[in-house]
Amino acid sequence: MIMKANLPPLAERLRPTSLDELVGQEHLTGSGSILRTAIEQGKVPSMILWGPPGTGKTTIANIIAHTLQVPFFTLSAISSGVKDVREVIEKARSIHNAILFIDEIHRFNKGQQDALLGAVEKGTISLIGATTENPSFEVNSALLSRCQVYVLKSLQQEDLVKLLHQALERDKELSKKQVELRQTEALINISGGDARKLLNLLELVVDAGGAEPIVITDDMVMNIAQKRIALYDKSGEQHYDIISAFIKSIRGSDPNAAVYWLARMVEGGEDVKFIARRMVILASEDIGNANPTALVMANATFEAVNKIGYPESRIILSQCATYLAASPKSNASYEAIEAAIAAVKQHGDLPVPLHIRNAPTKLMKNLDYGKGYKYSHSYQQNFSEQEYLPEKIAGTVFYEPGQNPREDELRRYLKNLWKDKYKY
Repeated sequence: MIMKANLPPLAERLRPTSLDELVGQEHLTGSGSILRTAIEQGKVPSMILWGPPGTGKTTIANIIAHTLQVPFFTLSAISSGVKDVREVIEKARSIHNAILFIDEIHRFNKGQQDALLGAVEKGTISLIGATTENPSFEVNSALLSRCQVYVLKSLQQEDLVKLLHQALERDKELSKKQVELRQTEALINISGGDARKLLNLLELVVDAGGAEPIVITDDMVMNIAQKRIALYDKSGEQHYDIISAFIKSIRGSDPNAAVYWLARMVEGGEDVKFIARRMVILASEDIGNANPTALVMANATFEAVNKIGYPESRIILSQCATYLAASPKSNASYEAIEAAIAAVKQHGDLPVPLHIRNAPTKLMKNLDYGKGYKYSHSYQQNFSEQEYLPEKIAGTVFYEPGQNPREDELRRYLKNLWKDKYKY
């Protein structure tokens, strides 16, 4: 077999250089869209591109630099530090409109992100950060406030099929071969919707396809790619299936299943912060006031694993997961906020009762703001019965304590205070 000397992977060879060549993300790059308009006007803000792997984040950054014809610097948050950031910023000081692209920016710690602030604010660089994680959690608020956040969507099946046909028609190497793309389901499923993986898998299959004509079927793809399919793919479908199994095992009070699915994620190299963050959410959503310590435990776990990392953090994650699974469960707090939000949407902005309004000025006092308010601590049991909800929804119960010892105690306490006003 003739080796392809120094030939880049198919995904890199086919990387688009203009927005018209880009497949998917029409909401950002289609005609009249916000990002396309900014690029056409040459006024591209610093931005965070947030979306699943292989949806075009790096490609969009390259297209912006290519279209605007400006200096383009690239750093990977995995291998770069503050020193690398400062070196790029120093180079950019003497260059007009330089772009700095940082892949996986969520992996930068606070110090590394802070090193970008001044240059972004002064316009020394235009920052383009790419992340698969929610920037609200992973990017410092100071840096986030200086950037536009653009959300990339998962590529649809028709987008992925279009990419496969484009590759066979446009790539110089593949177009030389007789290839029939008879079935695509296996290619798409194995790649998990990641365009980069999809194209590189296609190249692997074609190269291993034997004598021409090569007919690509699902069975053929599975046979060739079988050894390449990971047991746990952090960016693929199993990522979501296994975290779902993990959460449902904890919710179902099964510490054995919970620690098994945790082990699957640990062995797959899942981000410790992702696992811990999901347990923080679960501690409120599924345990809540049935065991308030669960939230304290989960939050402490998040802080601890953020400092420790693998391999030791597996022990901390296991302690938290088994504790949460063994805790009594209640979704009463979750149901309460969902019911309250539904009421807000149904009734709109109902007026705040006058007696519990703030009255910092004389005019407000003259309008009876705060008049008749009873300061709870001036009464027995630090409680005074009065109306706190808007008149239209007075007496509505949003929080219904769950059926567990801790919340039974809360129910008795509230019932004793409110007598017949709220039907606990």
